[in-house]
Amino acid sequence: MTRTPETPPRPRLPPRRRPPRPANARPPSPATAKDGKVGEPTGKLDASKTYVATVTTNCGVFEITLDVKRAPKTSNSFKHLADEGFYDGTPFHRIVPGFVIQGGDPSGDGTGGPDYSVEEAPPSDLKYTKGVVAMAKTGAEPPGTSGSQFYVVTGEDAGLPPEYALLGEVTGGMDVVDTIAGVETDPATEQPVDPVIIESIKVTES
Repeated sequence: MTRTPETPPRPRLPPRRRPPRPANARPPSPATAKDGKVGEPTGKLDASKTYVATVTTNCGVFEITLDVKRAPKTSNSFKHLADEGFYDGTPFHRIVPGFVIQGGDPSGDGTGGPDYSVEEAPPSDLKYTKGVVAMAKTGAEPPGTSGSQFYVVTGEDAGLPPEYALLGEVTGGMDVVDTIAGVETDPATEQPVDPVIIESIKVTES
């Protein structure tokens, strides 16, 4: 979006997971509601293998190659959630053009996630450039904390500090990511006018 010189650009808020809703808050819609009760992952992934997550959405398919060597715990948790079907039917609830698309929240409003979290400090030299996939967290959580919410960087450089757990990189279907990044959104909420839904995430190894 072109801005006139005298109008300062709107600050880009970091990809944050919102604190959980109060108990008396309006519940999420049935289409995206999950109770979040998924057991913690066990075991670990084989760093000698390649793990690719195929993300199928109502806008198309893209692939994320998990960075198992630099982010073994985060990759293992993501695969665990995907294997459990946790992401199926969840939306990309936050889309900021030239910055990120964010999804993986079963509540659909940025407050949800599984009933556990993992913590894994990202590489100190990590740059959040286009195609990098990382995990969102609340402002109060330590660097590297993650639940289920993830984001894909769609700008050339998001300019974020290395506080967000690395997951991997888009290695196929970046055109689909760009399509999602270009959908019409509500400027007040950064949510898409027409829902963008993750139909499934399947992780394969080779």
